[in-house]
Amino acid sequence: MARLADYFIVVGYDHEKTGPTEGLGKIIQRFPQKDWEDTPFPQGIELFCQPGGWQLSKERKQPTFFVVVLTDIDSERHYCSCLTFYEAEIDLQGTKEIEGEEESGLIQPAEVFAPKSLVLVSRLDYPEIFRACLGLIYTVYVDSLNVSLETLIANLCSCLVPASGGSQKLFSLGAGDRQLIQTPLHDSLPVTGTSVALLFQQLGIQNVLSLFCAVLTENKVLFHSASFQRLSDACRALESLMFPLKYSYPYIPILPAQLLEVLSSPTPFIIGVHSVFRNDIHELLDVIIADLDGGTIKIPECIHLSQLPEPLLHQTQMALSLVLHPDLETADYAFPPPRTALSHSKMLDKEVRAIFLRLFAQLFQGYRSCLQLIRIHAEPVIHFHKAAFLGQRGLIENDFLTKVLNGMAFAGFVSERGPPFRTCDLFDELVAFEVERIKAEEGNPPKMIKHVRELAEQLFKNENPNPHMAFQKVPRPTEGSHLRVHILPFPRINEGRVQELLQEGLARSQGAPPATRGDKKCVVPAGPPVVSIMEKGSTVFNSAQRLEVVRNCIAFIFENKFLETEKTLPAALRALKGKAARHCLTQELGQHVKENRAILDHQQFDYIVRMMNCALQDCSSSEEYSIAAALLPLTTAFYRKLAPGVSQFAYTCVQDHPIWTNQQFWETTFYSNVQNQVRSLYLTAKDDNHAVQLKQKEKPPADQEKTAMDLAAEQLRLWPTLNKQTQQELVQNEESTVFSQAIHFANLMVYLLVPLDTSKNKLLRTSATGDWESGSNSIVTNSIAGSVAESYDTESGFEDSENNDVANAVVRFITRFIDKVCTESGVTQDHIKGLHCMIPGIVAMHIETLEAVHRESRRLPPIQKPKILRPTLLPGEEFVCEGLRVLLDPDGREEATGGLLGGPHILPAEGALFLTTYRIIFKGTPHDQLVGEQTVIRSFPIASMTKEKKISIQNQLQQSMQEGLQISSATFQLIKVAFDEEVSPEVVEIFKKQLMKFRYPQSIFSTFAFAAGQTAPQIILPKQKEKNTSFRTFSKSIVKGAKRAGKMTIGRQYLLKKKTGTIVEERGNRPGWNEEDDISVSDDSELHTSGTLKASEKSTMEQLVERACFRDYQRLGLGTISTNSSRSKTEYLRITALNRMYSLCRSYPGLLVVPQSVQDSSLQRVARCYRHNRLPVVCWKNTKNSTLLLRSGGFHGKSVVGLFKSQNTHPTAPTSLESSSSIEQEKYLQALLNVISVHCKRNGSNTLTVSPTIALSPGTETRASRMSTVFKQVVPGHLDVNLSNSFARGGVWASLRSSNRFISTQTPFIDVGARLAGKDNPPPYSSSSFLQSQLLRRQAALYIFGEKSQLRGFKLDFALNCEFVPVEFSDIRQTKASFKKLMRACVPSTIPTDSEATFLKALGESEWFPQLHRIMQLGVIISELLENGSSVMVCLEDGWDITAQVVSLVQLLSDPFYRTLEGFRMLVEKEWLSFGHKFSQRSNLTLNCQGSGFAPVFLQFLDCVHQIHNQYPTEFEFNQYYLKFLAFHHISNRFKTFLLDSDYERLEHGTLFEDKGDKHAKKGICIWECIEKMHKRSPIFFNYLYAPAEIEALKPNVNMSSLKKWDYYVEEILATGPSYDWTMVPAKCSVSEENDQADGSVSQTKRKIVWPCYDDVKKIQPDAITSLLNEIERLESKLNQSPERWQLLWERVKMNLKDDTRQDNLRRHPSGSSGMMSPNLHSYQKRSLLEIPDSGLGEEQSSSISPSNGVDRRTTTLYNHFTSKTDENRSFEGTLYKRGALLKGWKPRWFVLDVTKHQLRYYDSGEDTSCKGHIDLAEVETVIPASPTIGAPKHASEKAFFDLKTNKRVYNFCAQDAQSAQQWMDRIQSCISDA
Repeated sequence: MARLADYFIVVGYDHEKTGPTEGLGKIIQRFPQKDWEDTPFPQGIELFCQPGGWQLSKERKQPTFFVVVLTDIDSERHYCSCLTFYEAEIDLQGTKEIEGEEESGLIQPAEVFAPKSLVLVSRLDYPEIFRACLGLIYTVYVDSLNVSLETLIANLCSCLVPASGGSQKLFSLGAGDRQLIQTPLHDSLPVTGTSVALLFQQLGIQNVLSLFCAVLTENKVLFHSASFQRLSDACRALESLMFPLKYSYPYIPILPAQLLEVLSSPTPFIIGVHSVFRNDIHELLDVIIADLDGGTIKIPECIHLSQLPEPLLHQTQMALSLVLHPDLETADYAFPPPRTALSHSKMLDKEVRAIFLRLFAQLFQGYRSCLQLIRIHAEPVIHFHKAAFLGQRGLIENDFLTKVLNGMAFAGFVSERGPPFRTCDLFDELVAFEVERIKAEEGNPPKMIKHVRELAEQLFKNENPNPHMAFQKVPRPTEGSHLRVHILPFPRINEGRVQELLQEGLARSQGAPPATRGDKKCVVPAGPPVVSIMEKGSTVFNSAQRLEVVRNCIAFIFENKFLETEKTLPAALRALKGKAARHCLTQELGQHVKENRAILDHQQFDYIVRMMNCALQDCSSSEEYSIAAALLPLTTAFYRKLAPGVSQFAYTCVQDHPIWTNQQFWETTFYSNVQNQVRSLYLTAKDDNHAVQLKQKEKPPADQEKTAMDLAAEQLRLWPTLNKQTQQELVQNEESTVFSQAIHFANLMVYLLVPLDTSKNKLLRTSATGDWESGSNSIVTNSIAGSVAESYDTESGFEDSENNDVANAVVRFITRFIDKVCTESGVTQDHIKGLHCMIPGIVAMHIETLEAVHRESRRLPPIQKPKILRPTLLPGEEFVCEGLRVLLDPDGREEATGGLLGGPHILPAEGALFLTTYRIIFKGTPHDQLVGEQTVIRSFPIASMTKEKKISIQNQLQQSMQEGLQISSATFQLIKVAFDEEVSPEVVEIFKKQLMKFRYPQSIFSTFAFAAGQTAPQIILPKQKEKNTSFRTFSKSIVKGAKRAGKMTIGRQYLLKKKTGTIVEERGNRPGWNEEDDISVSDDSELHTSGTLKASEKSTMEQLVERACFRDYQRLGLGTISTNSSRSKTEYLRITALNRMYSLCRSYPGLLVVPQSVQDSSLQRVARCYRHNRLPVVCWKNTKNSTLLLRSGGFHGKSVVGLFKSQNTHPTAPTSLESSSSIEQEKYLQALLNVISVHCKRNGSNTLTVSPTIALSPGTETRASRMSTVFKQVVPGHLDVNLSNSFARGGVWASLRSSNRFISTQTPFIDVGARLAGKDNPPPYSSSSFLQSQLLRRQAALYIFGEKSQLRGFKLDFALNCEFVPVEFSDIRQTKASFKKLMRACVPSTIPTDSEATFLKALGESEWFPQLHRIMQLGVIISELLENGSSVMVCLEDGWDITAQVVSLVQLLSDPFYRTLEGFRMLVEKEWLSFGHKFSQRSNLTLNCQGSGFAPVFLQFLDCVHQIHNQYPTEFEFNQYYLKFLAFHHISNRFKTFLLDSDYERLEHGTLFEDKGDKHAKKGICIWECIEKMHKRSPIFFNYLYAPAEIEALKPNVNMSSLKKWDYYVEEILATGPSYDWTMVPAKCSVSEENDQADGSVSQTKRKIVWPCYDDVKKIQPDAITSLLNEIERLESKLNQSPERWQLLWERVKMNLKDDTRQDNLRRHPSGSSGMMSPNLHSYQKRSLLEIPDSGLGEEQSSSISPSNGVDRRTTTLYNHFTSKTDENRSFEGTLYKRGALLKGWKPRWFVLDVTKHQLRYYDSGEDTSCKGHIDLAEVETVIPASPTIGAPKHASEKAFFDLKTNKRVYNFCAQDAQSAQQWMDRIQSCISDA
């Protein structure tokens, strides 16, 4: 029984003490006057009666009632019900009134009213009863009823109420009232009335859920409302939603004004304040504020509110919506049902609560299986295994549940609901039995609602167990009684009287029997174990197989089958990535431990440790604690003998894992061990008669096994029945069990925390200390740990030892742990102290024993590591660093690791990393034993390295993190290695330094191209270097010397010095042009006369004439070398030598082609108008129609405007330098135009006309129209003006019409550049009228392709017949960025985690293809313009990046010469080398461009060539390998060719011209010579399909969809490294080739597996022609003939084919026009070569034939084809009709009479190369004329038939005519007779 009311208090306004702004209250009377013993009197009650402050009022207000909740120091709640009314204040009425009263004798109504409160304090929560009781007292007072207040108060204070359990109590206070107290059935279930429903109504579903999450995750929540009662209800509702958790932080539903500063307290809280204070609370930063009246909540930005985990959040929202808005579902129905009524609010309240109950049941499902029982007696101590719970729920990442489990509320939940024997309530049943049902009903709303209603019924019944009980009757005050004027103040109550009555009442009730009903205790149902919250959809990959692998591997280890182990180990380690396999490992190892020890030999020990490490590697996340816990005993079990008396245990080798420094791990493991010990303690304690059962129980079925919880429940039930002594014994037994475990764990922790080599002290420092502190929630009550650890040093006398800090750290860690767990599990203080004193000793002893172990373990012979294989080097290449032992780790490319294609795991590979003067090389063998003995080589030139960074790699084999290096290369290669332990960090540093040194050599003479031949490649010092470079022409040392002397000036920097008098440092010592001078007006312009290079005068014209440039000018007929004086009439262009000293333009070649009419002197001035003085010069002429292609740098902004303005803008003579040069520029342009138009005139219509048959043939028509659409995109054709006369006279348009090629645009002018970028393609037009109209548009004689920015302010001067085409192109920055992304796509460093990020997607995102597309599109357009009779000038950027790309492409498309090997070389030498491209800077080869990044301009050009090659495979003499070779070597520094940026620099360094006299070794190797040598030796660069057609320019399709990925970017050959580096020494080469062929011949019989990423597929699977050539070479060597050059052989074969074809065609098609194929050789050859067969010898071949001269049959075929087919052995051939075997028709066949082989062969047709069969002439008896038979060819004459009779059958033939029949018969006859 409990008191209904503890205290009754009257509180009034305090007149004496008034606060600064408002009054204060004071307690007027309280009953009883003495405090109860069990309930102290609540302090500060007067504050809470008026939470808004004590204020007087001008009017009588309605009485108010609300309940305040106070919490005392023992966290007991007291419910204070306050009824407040106002009464007149006598003392405070105005003085005037009082005087008036006396005069008139009337009593004036009062004007000031003071509040007075009646307060009832109780520990019970019955607000409605309290409202009735206080109301009754107020009614008696206000209505002056005839009842004494003393009696009421005494009755109230002495009324006793039964405890819960659903009992009732009727009582009366004695004022004619009947009241009924109804206790709830279960104390633990909160009572809410309608408050929860009200809260949802006020705030809505989403907001309440947010508040719910906020409270559970311990955030601060503040309500505000204008109603105090609403605040109480809201707080009560929110708290009740948390059930079964209890809120343990400050809970103040109504906070008085004076205490508002509580809101800034640091702890979480639930508080309510009146809305009056809403302005004071808005600056709170970390409080979630809910406005009950406005229905909103405000969550500050700094708070991240964790949401419920899905799918629970969604389910809860759905369920709440169904209950609170039932008509939402039917809102859209066409015929909605009659409105679904809500349940009445009391029921609705319970339904909402039922939903939250279900939510908690789902959240905490299976929580009991994660409880760890530590003690049973005297009090149960229970710990919750959070990590296991979260892990098994699959919510390890979920911060909501993690926060809840770490919260105080959950700690209370565990201590309250943990014990297995206690009273149970609704939640226990729900969580144990109903969760499955809840899960099943997820998607079924009706069933779900049904369950919710059932639960709601139970909750409702809990509050109203007997609803039909007697009604209550409480008198209420009459209406408006509070407004009466003459109410006396509340009377003073007679305290003595109350006291007496109270005593009487208590005496009465003591006599009555206590009606308590003891709560029934029971065993708590455990429920099913934890399951994952999500349905796991992921299938487990063949896990059984993986477990089998692990089991087998362990079996092999213990059976000492090491070879087997080596094979299975990698697979087992891979399998250990799976959780099941890790559990399997611990079980399997456990079986090999006998009596807690297992000795192993060294090899076994290594394997076991490796597997343990692998399993532990993924255990750091908390769900994996169990694995580490299972391995813990095993680490102390397995050991090996190192020396007599020295054993090494496994724990010394598995210390590197963070799990061992995780205090939470140690705690949970300790607790689970303790639980097992306690369980066994009670199991063994059972009577011995159970012993038999126990024996059977060693393998008991799971359901019979008694868990610790079951035993505990049993013990708790028995406990009250035991006597004191037995109880004492049990407590002691448990305590000592826990204590012994604590000692055991202290030892274990010492083992795992003290490192083997204490000097390194690596372990505890790495783990964050925070991790140890944040062990778990429970607060350590005493800490002896700290003091002991500190004093340890001084007392124990170990100070001198160097490893003090290790020892200290370990001691501190362990003492902290011991402190915590022992205190929590109730170990006595003495025991804890004893343990603390032991720990330092244990640590010190262990460190001592480890010293011996460490010493001995280092003496062990190291594990046999694979031998380091040294790579073979190129001539001149030398090692810089000896090989560092490494593991080559797989990167993001999957091919070598099995990947999608399957295949062997070539990587990871073990080997060594070498640094040579030229390359970085890895060479090793695959780690996976099953792959075999292959070597793995991955290498790239140092010069191509783009990035090198340190990484730490998770070593797959040793399971530890290791230092690694990741180096990427612009040759699309990536080396990612982990260094072996034996490689010290210092060595790695040296390696990196050397790497950087060779990556950025000090001068080009330190690069491999030059260093290769020299004797001392190891670091040439600068002084030496200058000696070495005494070249004939001009060396840097002379330049430097001269500069110092100041005698000569090179470059503008010296001029600047003279002018300014200050020294201006130029970046680097580069002579003049740098990456960033994009526009610098006077760039190199001051060079004119000052700096002619005296020394280089010797490099006379002869040498310049030898350059590719001049040879090409000669070939194209671009004029002769002349000055103006010797002008010849016919030449319009001349070659000027003005630049031979590179004084005009440094980056141009020495000889330039300019108009004949322009003086050398004016060229200087013209050059000033262009960037870097790169003036427009002719670089190619179309020999058909003499159109010219010119290139230059971009215009300078200032001078260019003058170019396009009409001339009359300069009436006065120009004075300034700029204007003069711009006039020169204009003249220059005019001169060019004159040359062009002269050509047009001179050639008239004929040169421009394209032969109409070709142009209009069906094949080309489509192409033409396609081409024209490209044109529409680019050439502005908006100018409908009269054509300039000079241009219109020629018959240009006629020719254009005939070829139906037209140039047209209907686009606005500026738009063109955008079109170029391919943004929109207008559709091709085909209607002829449209064509005609387009042809009338003007076509300019010269198109200038320039940058958009140069377009501003241009007025086209029509006298100048040229047009400006603005172009958009990618600048260098975009190219760099794109290349970076391309590299990332082609050689990713890691496999992308995102499955969406595929290779193709990455390739697309790199933007590489759009850039190629732009370049190719420009090239195609320009080549089309040149074809159509317009000349083109390209002046983009500085004239050396995109200009070089486009100009070279145009020439390649337009001129077949450049598609030969010789021509391509000339093209690159001319356009890229002579005309200057900054190879060093773009490829980042030198020190001063170190940071600038890699810009692969030349690579882009080669890729474009590759794209064209793909589309026209028969037009190129070189194959794709040739392009890859150039792509690889233009950045490799192996050849000197691509080393510097211009001819000038090459001249300055002395590498431009070969010196005949000097030793070749010092000069560096030229790539072209090397290619020539290789080409002579083998057809490695030759394209067998080369058959150029006599067509105009190539017109490749440049659409993005037609571009293909270049395999250069992704191919890799791990067998040999890149295939572009072979030795240059011919002798070696031929030997290796022979070997290859020998292999080749073997491999024809034996099959070989080819791995795409390992083997060189082209070499192993050569094409037919290569294999035939190899075969012939082999046969030649068999016959001891000297091998013939492959080219000669090839030419001969081609000639024969040509002859055959010609004869055949003449014979077959007398008209000479062939239907099927053109009469020239090439198309024929294309077809014939594409299908060279490798078949047997024909269908009708007789079986008797034996291979001639003993060569096998296959070779015979070859012999048939490739013996040179000259006249004597093809003595006669032609078409004959032959009749097949009996009843078959006549067929024309091609017959060849072969005298040498003595046979008549026949083929399906003349161009067929495989013989269908033959007739051996030896078997022929007669050949006679015959008569026609049935089915013979109709047109044949009768005399054309003849028969051939052999000894087997008769052949019938029919010739073309009688004459040829006679010839055939004669020839055959003569053969027979010869024989």
